[in-house]
This record gives sequence, C-alpha cells and structure tokens, in this order.
Amino acid sequence: MDQNNPQSKQSNSGRWFWGIFISLIVIAILFLGISFIYLAKVASFSGSGSDRYYEQTGNGSGKIGIVNLDYTIYSSESIVRQFKKYSEDKTIRAVILRVNTPGGGVAASQEMYEIIKTTRDKGKPVIVSISSLGASGGYYAACGGSLIVADPGSLVGSIGVIINLMNFKDLADKVGISQTIIKSGELKDAGNPLREINEKDKEYFQSIVDDSFDQFLDVVSRERKIDKERLKEYATGRVFTGRQAKEIGLVDSLGTFEDALRIAGKMGGIEGEPSIVKEKERMSLIERILEGFSNNEIKSIKEELKTEFINQPLLQYKFEY
Repeated sequence: MDQNNPQSKQSNSGRWFWGIFISLIVIAILFLGISFIYLAKVASFSGSGSDRYYEQTGNGSGKIGIVNLDYTIYSSESIVRQFKKYSEDKTIRAVILRVNTPGGGVAASQEMYEIIKTTRDKGKPVIVSISSLGASGGYYAACGGSLIVADPGSLVGSIGVIINLMNFKDLADKVGISQTIIKSGELKDAGNPLREINEKDKEYFQSIVDDSFDQFLDVVSRERKIDKERLKEYATGRVFTGRQAKEIGLVDSLGTFEDALRIAGKMGGIEGEPSIVKEKERMSLIERILEGFSNNEIKSIKEELKTEFINQPLLQYKFEY
C-alpha cells in the first residue's frame, strides 16, 4: 500500500483514532468499576449485612462452622456475628477458628475472646487452627477456644501491648504550623503529635500499657494453665514457632487445617465426613466483571479501602514486623 496515498493516510489515522477511542473506553470502564467497589466498601461499613450469606459444602451428617480471622484486628463485629450465628444454630456441631493475623486493637481482641469463650462454655467445641501467624491479639482471641492447633512452622505468641505515638513537632516548626490548646486537665492532650511528649505523658501511657498487659497475662495464664510468673519469661513480645509454642504450652498440638477439621469432627460427635459452613460475601456485578481481569488486584484494592476508612486503634495487642 502506498503510504503517500491520501486515502492510505486517512485509513491509518482512522485506525489510530478507533484504537485510542476503544482504549479510553476500557480505561473508563475499569475506573468506574474500581469507583463502584470504592463506594460499595464505604457503604458496607454501615450496611445492614444483607450482602452476606452462609454457604454449605458437602453432604455429611454433621456441620462444622468455619470462621476466618485473617486480617489485622480493627473490629470484632465480623467474628462476633459469626460466632453468635454458629452458637445458636443447633445443626452446627463444632466451630473452627482459622487464625492468620498479627493482632490489633485491644478491645476488639478482648471482645473476640469473650464470644469464642462463651461459645465454648455453652458446650460447642471451638478448635483454633493457626496457619502462618497467630500473634498478639490473634493469640488472645485464640485462648477462648477449646483446643489450639498450630502448624509447626507458624509464628505464635507476641504476648504484649504497644502504643505507637507519632510526633511532627519539628516538621510543624519548619513549615510554620502552630496550635493553641485549651484543655481541662494536664493529660488531656497527652500524645499530641505537635508537641514533645514529656515524662508525665510517658508515665501515663506506660500505666495503660502495663494494665492491658496484665489483663493479657491473666487470660493466657488461666486458659493455658501456665503460672503467671513463668509466663512472664515468654511474654516479652517475641514470637515462637508452632513447635516451640507447643513445648511452652501455648498450643495444644501441631497440625494443619485438615487435622483441626478431623479433631473438630471428633469433638462434635460427627461420624464420617462433615459438611462445612462458611460465611460468604456477595459480589456486585462490577466486582464479578473485574474479578475476571485480576482477582489478586481487586482483593488488594478492597483491603486497602478497608484499611483506609477504619481508624486504627491507639492501644494494640499487635505483633510489629
């Protein structure tokens, strides 16, 4: 084809135009799709929960409920909701808590522990299965179970409390930012990032950390039947492998999720293969379309949005790594 031919040039220009036009449409669709996910996630924080349902797989004679604790703990709502459901459902013979978390907020971790313990104390076995990481607040919650099973190479423990206080005073001074504080008490603005932390602030926060740490020790000592003074030797914030945790007494046995499933079936009096019940979340049409492009990228976006709109708690049972 003659490239100097005006018709040939017009044809090439047309192809370029339509190529760019179609590319822009694809980009616009992707952008709108991500925007819909963004808005859906924001709305879901205050939603009614109607976008969730329970899926059953298998046709076994008895049911086992599965609860996944696989995120940094910022809220107890999901775990509490599922345990209440399984606790009240008489067809559920046992529950498995699948743990893979560094921990998180103190109060949320305690609320999880309480609902797990309540379910256990009502007579329904709760088997905790630690996969990669069962640390700090995640381990606190796990102590409410009937039995803790951990993979030999998992990381378990990190019994401790942390408060992260950021300070921007030097930066604020450089850019000319100042503030006037009017307060009712000396410690009312303790931790203010625009002023230097003083000794009274440090003492104040240390007292909170010490008391929260003592609560953690009490729960682990009581549930794991480990003397509190002996427990302090291991409660330095460090983690242990699953095998080390077994030797210390932080877990009951070593094994995989399949082992936990077998134990749950036995403790629940289930003969043969059990049916598995899990909470699922309905995806919107846009999410289903976009999932076909890149499932991993969509999951990443959803997790980032979840973190973006939840204020992380100041006081944390959390493993920092």
